[in-house]
Amino acid sequence: MNVPLLSTYIISVMMLLFTPGPVVALITGTAARYGYRSAFATAVGTNGASLMLIAVATLMLKGVISQSPVWLSFLGLAGCVYIGYASLHSLFSTPEAGTTDTGTAAQSRGSFLRGFVTGVSNPKDILFFVSFFPQFIAVTQDFTTSILTLSLVWMIFDFAILTIYILSVKKWMPARHNRKIAMTSSLFLLAVAGCGLVYNVIEITHSRH
Repeated sequence: MNVPLLSTYIISVMMLLFTPGPVVALITGTAARYGYRSAFATAVGTNGASLMLIAVATLMLKGVISQSPVWLSFLGLAGCVYIGYASLHSLFSTPEAGTTDTGTAAQSRGSFLRGFVTGVSNPKDILFFVSFFPQFIAVTQDFTTSILTLSLVWMIFDFAILTIYILSVKKWMPARHNRKIAMTSSLFLLAVAGCGLVYNVIEITHSRH
């Protein structure tokens, strides 16, 4: 085990996860609006998206698939459209009575999907797993062991840090601020979706010339 390299990876993961972005905005907004159940379902969704991106990075390292900037742009474009739609829906809808504290099964399923789509199209995560993640493969001498180790570390810190955000909103912020937090998160996600749409359209246009 290359302990210095693993330590560098852990620090990098923590810095990435603690930095506010689309996933954090979605998690905090969901926690404020629908409560623990939906927020944790969202976290599971984003975690699943990370595992998919890890799988893609692994296949790229194995030479099974090649990195395609156009493919990544189309993926980001689709994600931005969904994030924008979900943000507008949150802004112009109100939670049903009795769903703020625990959420419903349907909301949890919807939260999981929003978390997954937001995570898989999150520019920070895409760049991390496609460009930065492969640099830590030498953490052990065995490729499979390295992938499993790096994946496990990501999953543990990802869920732990998102849990901190969820608890921060639900336990340490007055309930009267929940609506403001939810609206702020939705507006931030809407801005991210808009910027992402412009950026990905420009990238796709440039790749065709």
